[in-house]
Amino acid sequence: MFDKLKQECYEANLLLPQLGLVIYTFGNVSCIDREANAVAIKPSGVDYNKLTPDDIAVVDLDGRQLDGRLRPSSDTNTHLELYRNWAGIGGIVHTHSTWAVAWAQAERDVPLYGTTHADHLAEDVPCTAPMADERIQNDYETETGRQILDRFRAGGLDPMEVPMALVAGHGPFTWGKSAAKAVYHARILEELCRMALLTEQINPDVKRLKQSLIDKHYFRKHGKNAYYGQK
Repeated sequence: MFDKLKQECYEANLLLPQLGLVIYTFGNVSCIDREANAVAIKPSGVDYNKLTPDDIAVVDLDGRQLDGRLRPSSDTNTHLELYRNWAGIGGIVHTHSTWAVAWAQAERDVPLYGTTHADHLAEDVPCTAPMADERIQNDYETETGRQILDRFRAGGLDPMEVPMALVAGHGPFTWGKSAAKAVYHARILEELCRMALLTEQINPDVKRLKQSLIDKHYFRKHGKNAYYGQK
């Protein structure tokens, strides 16, 4: 019943080690079938080189398992919280990739320093606030999703225009209209984090890219007047 959804999820998960975004069993990708109210996600603690499409777990938006013999990722409730609140997203990625985690551990937004960043989003990459103890002791994974939602509400950010975030002390989450697009954003985020850190090391007094260049690079690839690429 969920073969197509599980195959999409499986293929997206295999991209993470290929792109150097995960080691061992770190990280996970999910995707959602909105009509079926079903989310496919990597099972908890399974090596990528042993993963098969049949291993993929399927749950509903309340976390009840619909298919699969293995337990879903321990991060499932974070994914579900985002899917429940952001109807436009179709896939989510969580990794512990080095450069993105470094910024998350530093509890810093990633500043928009150059046009490579502006090609993908016109905002700094947001980092959440550190999680309060009472939230940690509650449903931690659901609260992780809520930390991201809180940050986006506080900043007036649109998740379809800012498809990535850092959770303070933890790591990156990215999303997109599909699982493959969420993986793409995970790889882009890792590179933006690396570039930003190197930029600050070269010039500690670096300033944010001027707004005219941000707008030019963002809107030539996004929106109704975009002209980058082929029609």
